[in-house]
Amino acid sequence: MPNRRHTLTALGGIVAALALSVPAANALTDDSATTGTTVARSQDTFKGRTDAAVRKSLKDLVKKDGFPGALASLSDPGGRARNYTAGVGNLKTKSKVPLDGQVRIASNTKMFTATVVLQLVGEGRVSLDAPIEDYLPGLVRGDGIDGHDITVRQLLQHTSGLPDYDEEVVQDYVAKQQHRYFEPREILQFGLNKKALFAPGTGWSYSNTNYVLAGLLVQKVTGRPVGEEITHRIIEPLELRHTYWPGLGDQTIKERHPHGYFAAAPNTPYADVTEQDPSAGWAAGGLIGTPGDLNRFLTALLDGRLLKPAQLKEMQTTVDAPDLDTVGDGHYGLGLATFKLSCGGYAWTHGGNAPGYTTRNAVTKDGRAATIAVTALPTTLPAAEHVEAALDTALCTR
Repeated sequence: MPNRRHTLTALGGIVAALALSVPAANALTDDSATTGTTVARSQDTFKGRTDAAVRKSLKDLVKKDGFPGALASLSDPGGRARNYTAGVGNLKTKSKVPLDGQVRIASNTKMFTATVVLQLVGEGRVSLDAPIEDYLPGLVRGDGIDGHDITVRQLLQHTSGLPDYDEEVVQDYVAKQQHRYFEPREILQFGLNKKALFAPGTGWSYSNTNYVLAGLLVQKVTGRPVGEEITHRIIEPLELRHTYWPGLGDQTIKERHPHGYFAAAPNTPYADVTEQDPSAGWAAGGLIGTPGDLNRFLTALLDGRLLKPAQLKEMQTTVDAPDLDTVGDGHYGLGLATFKLSCGGYAWTHGGNAPGYTTRNAVTKDGRAATIAVTALPTTLPAAEHVEAALDTALCTR
């Protein structure tokens, strides 16, 4: 999940950093419903306290924090799922938020990109401890930056010291950047034009630049576009029917979705940014998906369905990342982070922020999964904390 420094960045206001057909369910009167795929679903699965607590947390995100809409998807260890909504899906028409609607999942894309890199490691085509120079010679250069000194592991772990390019692609977002197309090497260069934050391996700082390089690495090794590799290696095998890599220049969201909104500062009007060019996120944040699909992906990943045991162990080997979450007790592995639970222990997580959408998700050791999405970026730290608290509520209330 993007750290606090990236969740709230001053750009003449407060802006979160970019990473950057749903099945019809029978709506209940509380705006929640069970859905079914290959596992029989039970209306009794989320009875009582969990159901009421999740509904209240979403309503509070709308009424108290001002998010236009909110969505949640929960699943239990048996795969039984329940979806919830609050608020409106369109501020003009006041239409309902679609259950398990598509959103821009932003930095959750990093989990997919890291998984592909680790699959290539398992195939013997990439070495985690090789310098990125071995795969992209002459590309990674700058002030205190040299590709000979930065390993593949350090890119995936955010310990490379490479600066983030995020400010360049969100500054004056609605006026200048919303519909602008960026080439991957263009956004990479935004990061490389800055001075290194620290020597590789001596610190931790969340940087989208790392994952643009990871995407370029995938393309160099496979000879195919990174979006195609993510699709063939992850999305199709897991049958994530509502998750996709947007085509070149595609600014729309294909299936049923809530509109996404952007405000540059607290107490300012929302602009509709549902249609936007996702290229600024690319391998760091370009995917579109649903909360339910994110739960299915995270569950499958941690069940070992995508990675060999050795590579999954590497992914879950973490370093301290104290500014990763709002409780200041974060740890980050290789495209996967920890989320401290109020009910004890940790869950595995990532999360994502893109103009218009914020997502937080996690899966526990015993297989409970939850994803919370809201249809705007938080403009205050309390609002960001409340989104994380809603995720904790979904996983801890029993």
